Amino acid sequence: MKDKWIIFDAMGVIYTVGDDTNDLLVPFIREKNPEISKEYINECYMDASLGKITSDEFWNFMNIGNTEKACEEYLNTKLRIDKQFIPTAKKLKGKYKLAILSNDVYEWSLFLRKKFGLDRLIDKFIISGECKLRKPNKDIYILALERLNAKAYNCLFIDDREKNLLPASNLGMKVIKFNRENEENISDNLPYINSFCELIDKLNDLSF
Repeated sequence: MKDKWIIFDAMGVIYTVGDDTNDLLVPFIREKNPEISKEYINECYMDASLGKITSDEFWNFMNIGNTEKACEEYLNTKLRIDKQFIPTAKKLKGKYKLAILSNDVYEWSLFLRKKFGLDRLIDKFIISGECKLRKPNKDIYILALERLNAKAYNCLFIDDREKNLLPASNLGMKVIKFNRENEENISDNLPYINSFCELIDKLNDLSF
């Protein structure tokens, strides 16, 4: 089944925190610069995640000192990878091609994939900061299919947000909601898993 792709979201799926901006980035920056507002941080992050400004420019706007040091401190101390992801990805690697489709600052994505050795497991990365599109804009899913050289029906997309799953489903991809927080208000007929331990069984259920 090497023509089939499993596409993972990053934040909230591969990494344990879903809203990394408000739960991690905002507190990290405001601890160092209490005068800066949550709204301004979010505005600058949005620009960086769309490739409108670089990572260095983002950290300069935060006014918290050395930009490289601040970036490395944030990425090294705040973001945690799901401990089950790498073992699961290794099991899937021989059967499927693997990709990441993520809203993220491109430079941060490069740093994290090197830190956690994801380049050895993941065949393709589609990152909003590089392609200047963010989920749930349908164009980023179309771009992903083009870059993967894949048909939608040969792709399965895993995300922790239903609004990001809908465009993929509308294009013909199979989708799974990653429900780490055990939410109960999941849309009817939307397949979900609570952990990576359940993924292989779910793939069998979906005949993928």
